[in-house]
Amino acid sequence: MATSRYEPVAETGVMYKACDPHSGYFVALQGVRVPNGGAGGGLPVSTVCEVALLRQLEAFEHPSVVQLMDVCATSQTNREIKITLVFEHVDQDLRMYLDKAPPPGLPAKTIKDLMRQFLRGLDFLHANCIVHQDLKTENILVTSGGTVKLADFGLASIYSYQMALIPAVVTLWFLLQPTYATPVDMWSVGYIFPLFCGNSEADQLGKTFDLIGLPPEDDWPRDVSLPCGAFHPEGPSVVPEMEELGAQLLLEMLTFNPHKQISAFPALQHSYLHKDEGNPE
Repeated sequence: MATSRYEPVAETGVMYKACDPHSGYFVALQGVRVPNGGAGGGLPVSTVCEVALLRQLEAFEHPSVVQLMDVCATSQTNREIKITLVFEHVDQDLRMYLDKAPPPGLPAKTIKDLMRQFLRGLDFLHANCIVHQDLKTENILVTSGGTVKLADFGLASIYSYQMALIPAVVTLWFLLQPTYATPVDMWSVGYIFPLFCGNSEADQLGKTFDLIGLPPEDDWPRDVSLPCGAFHPEGPSVVPEMEELGAQLLLEMLTFNPHKQISAFPALQHSYLHKDEGNPE
């Protein structure tokens, strides 16, 4: 790993905007502090695996995944090593992009285009056995030209269908599902699609159940902190102003039973995303 040569320009949350003096291009820097690897020094195996995962993504150069350009070792003590991940720079995330949209919001054609790009990136990750685990508007970047790029793989993991991953994830799925793989990402897409806003995790789940109704009691997981009786949904209902095919796709994403939930590739083929493709609105 190279020593950092990048010149910070501005801080944006946990990321820094910087300039590469060799190329003149802007990049995004993410600092990561990790414990020293022990008596022999060096990075722990877990960190090496995470960097290898990012390098694996980089090799494919998928247009819907932000590119890792460099990994730099910036400092080291007896206790920890600081490394810097250098990504391509994108000026805005999805939340900022949506906030800039004039009333009454994005047209349906634009929403479908964003969703197609989003799902292509997610299908690419899942096809390579990678679960993002932290999909939200802040981790979905949108270039000035409207290109969607999935970012922030700090919680991403390589999975197999036989393993249960570490439940250190933001998504509300984990209040109810103790083990998971790709369905957690699709559940997150279902939240991002209409963008639910709850005052708490339980409130947000309540809004979801207002939309899709409570799952069958047999599907409710055992040994969880939230019992089925804690929710009294008013639905099932549909999202206002969403066309019927869009509501259908949303319900398939928010299917509670992961074995019945739609995956990224079939979602890409859904009629809602192709009904008006190529036709002016």
